[in-house]
Amino acid sequence: MSGDEASPPGPLARAERFIWLTARVLEQRRFAFHFLGGDADPVDTALGSYLNDDGGYGHALDPDVRGPLSQPLHTAHALRVLDGLGRCAGQRIERLCRHLTAVSTAEGALPVVSPAPRAYPAAPYHPAYDDPPGELLTTGPVVGLLHRNRVWHAWLFRATDFCWDRMESMRHPHPYEVQSAVAFLDGAPDRSRAAAAADRLGRLVRERNLVVLDPWRRSQHPLFPGYAPGEHLYAYDFARRPESPARSWFTDREMARALDFLAAEQQADGGWPVRRRAWAPGSSLERRPIATLEALLTLRAYGRLPAGVSPRGPVPPR
Repeated sequence: MSGDEASPPGPLARAERFIWLTARVLEQRRFAFHFLGGDADPVDTALGSYLNDDGGYGHALDPDVRGPLSQPLHTAHALRVLDGLGRCAGQRIERLCRHLTAVSTAEGALPVVSPAPRAYPAAPYHPAYDDPPGELLTTGPVVGLLHRNRVWHAWLFRATDFCWDRMESMRHPHPYEVQSAVAFLDGAPDRSRAAAAADRLGRLVRERNLVVLDPWRRSQHPLFPGYAPGEHLYAYDFARRPESPARSWFTDREMARALDFLAAEQQADGGWPVRRRAWAPGSSLERRPIATLEALLTLRAYGRLPAGVSPRGPVPPR
């Protein structure tokens, strides 16, 4: 290459262009915070536009549940954003916990979708029920993130017991339920119990082929019933960070192979794909920047993003 030829843009620069072209304001602000040295306040402000008077979050914060109403999936999404900012505390969280108390099931857990007087569109894999059961899918991440941030509230006692009961009686989980279990274990205050539960869960994941260990042969891996074509989960989907309780489930070679695949999944437009079933144009469009942020954060956590690849210069990791 001659000296006057520009080098091709790196993965972060390509992802940045994708974010500016396609993302909601919230994901634009999150990208700037995590990768361009941006401030936390604009992220907080953008997230605040999804906050409702009842203390919960709505307005399709999770793109698979549309409409203005507060829903548990939105709560989990909001807490992940706040955790990334280091702002999962204060009166906002106190109000949120009061909201969770009001919308919990009789067993103290969260449904996937709360019943509402008016139905708004939602993904077909999130059906609404008049009397929905509590689910680890939503309760696990919320409880885990609150514990991880040392939040104490009366709601957490029964919700934590629910998560332990579901975790320790789990026999036939689906992959996304395992993800939620890991999110709970990541913040569970009883660390010895969490370690034992993670060890058992990891063996279950491998025995039941819930993870693709060789991404380059993914077409040969059986799909979980009801999942879309190509909707597999990989080692990095469970172990998002090296300190994850799920990291010990995989050998160094398996983890490296999965991360190689994740890096290679970046598309020509700079974004990462969404593997779940497409059900509405808006939801699919909004989901890809979220998937792109998650991929970048995972790659950086494992040291797979070189410093200084952003056109704005080196950015210290957060």
